[in-house]
Amino acid sequence: MATSVKAHIAGTVWKIEIAVGDVVKEGQTLVILESMKMEMPVESPGPGRVTAIRVVPAQPVEEGAVLVELD
Repeated sequence: MATSVKAHIAGTVWKIEIAVGDVVKEGQTLVILESMKMEMPVESPGPGRVTAIRVVPAQPVEEGAVLVELD
């Protein structure tokens, strides 16, 4: 079942820690957002394979924006 991993805060994509095709585990950091000069990790809600990355570094995102798709 596909899972969309969304931003929990508005901010800027600081770093992408994964690549399409990677197998990830629950709690693994996928993307790091920067908001108010703080780094906020976005973690995988469960195990899966990365099927799409919907953002690029330095991209501003709103709360609820889809960052990564897992299968």
